[in-house]
Amino acid sequence: MLVRQATAADLPGVADIFGWYAVHSVATFEESPRPVRQWRELHELVTRLGLPFLVAEADGQLAAYAYASPWRPKPAYRHTVEDSIFVAPGMTGGGVGRTLLGSLLPAVAAAGARQVIAVIADTGDAASVRLHESFGFRHAGVLTAVGFKHDRWIDTQLMQRPVDPAP
Repeated sequence: MLVRQATAADLPGVADIFGWYAVHSVATFEESPRPVRQWRELHELVTRLGLPFLVAEADGQLAAYAYASPWRPKPAYRHTVEDSIFVAPGMTGGGVGRTLLGSLLPAVAAAGARQVIAVIADTGDAASVRLHESFGFRHAGVLTAVGFKHDRWIDTQLMQRPVDPAP
């Protein structure tokens, strides 16, 4: 598996992966796919801020992506980021997410972030929670019934991890 910085050429594949989750799951509270144009804008923002936007390739195919984005737009939050990791359907459970998160955290530290927040939809599948716990994230709270998708109310779990700034 190859992990590298995402390029503009990767964004249609990123859009495809995310689109599947938007339509078929509650892993994101978005209800429809984002057009590639929006992914391009996000990629440009993340890159301009010096934050990582990574992709993983397996056998020459885009297997997953991960990026860190600002947690909130207010200036006092500028050292806190939120992670996002999505693995292509059919590629889950094989360690791709673990590899990406393991690459994302040092890149976040190198970018000067001090805290990483994970916002995880409480779907009854604890894989994302276990993944984050394995990297030292701790539970920071639950937001109850904050999302409504696919005819049900969904909680989100907040997890947090400090990162050591790069030397």
